[in-house]
Amino acid sequence: MPALRTRVYIDGYNLYYGCLRKTAFKWLDVLALFETHILPTILYRPTPDTAPATMALHPDCAIKYFTAKIIESASKGEDSVSSQAHYHNALMTHCGGRLAFVMGHYALYKANQHIVPADDPKRWPRDCDKIQVWKLEEKQSDVNLALQLYDDALSGDIDQIVLVTNDTDLAPALEMLKARCPHIVRGLVIPTRKVGAGGDLEREANVSLAELAHWVRRHITEDELRASQLPDVVPGRRRASVKPHSWYAKPHHLAKMLEMARPVLRSEGEILKWARRDSVHLGGRRPIDLIETDAGAVEVFDYIETYIRDQLGRTGKPDDLSS
Repeated sequence: MPALRTRVYIDGYNLYYGCLRKTAFKWLDVLALFETHILPTILYRPTPDTAPATMALHPDCAIKYFTAKIIESASKGEDSVSSQAHYHNALMTHCGGRLAFVMGHYALYKANQHIVPADDPKRWPRDCDKIQVWKLEEKQSDVNLALQLYDDALSGDIDQIVLVTNDTDLAPALEMLKARCPHIVRGLVIPTRKVGAGGDLEREANVSLAELAHWVRRHITEDELRASQLPDVVPGRRRASVKPHSWYAKPHHLAKMLEMARPVLRSEGEILKWARRDSVHLGGRRPIDLIETDAGAVEVFDYIETYIRDQLGRTGKPDDLSS
């Protein structure tokens, strides 16, 4: 049986809040994640007596990523807008045109909302006072996803769609696809992780979505996310896209390394260039990788401190760390 020509449709909002928020995995190579890790694990049989189908991401457009640009006035981090821009540029460049962003937008407006009384949380909204709040809503992404998914299914270019979401608003799109294009295989990946010692899922697959899919992948593992990271620096035509400092597992370790190495390498760019190279003095490992853990960071800091001290003892001034 020929491999199923597959396209992945990512609900960016769901992926971020289900798998990436408050993790060190935001610099995610979604193409590698699905091509190398997720699709090869799917055992979908077209009929009970056939072998599992093989799946091949579309050679031209493998992934459609649905998201919206962050509004600076409503962002939580000072670098949120620039970090998102760097990530989008890095992903587009690294995936070589096999990924397309489909952009919606955020709407920010004031709205009157009912207050839940602390002393009577079950009181009906109509009996509660109101307060004016800022409300932030993502617009068009669900509609864009549903339309793109349905249009692609009708085009004849694909045999399988893989929807990455847990949003029940997209159930009608899958239902229509099932009715109008029954030959298209419908895969569903729930963007959530296992947590705790028992490996419990942070959220279960929505039944209305799962019932409309031929197969369901109910979580994405941390090992898969960790193994599917973009290079720290992705070269571009005009300039490189660089992983934001705040997206590292231990941003404070990065800041300390930059501070300690500055007397030796002078500029942040030179320090990071050194940190991204294998170091014979650190067992062939990269300092940028070592500072992702507390133990590794201690090794890097000790090496920089010892190196500077030795250089000062010999020459009276620090020399290049890599010399």
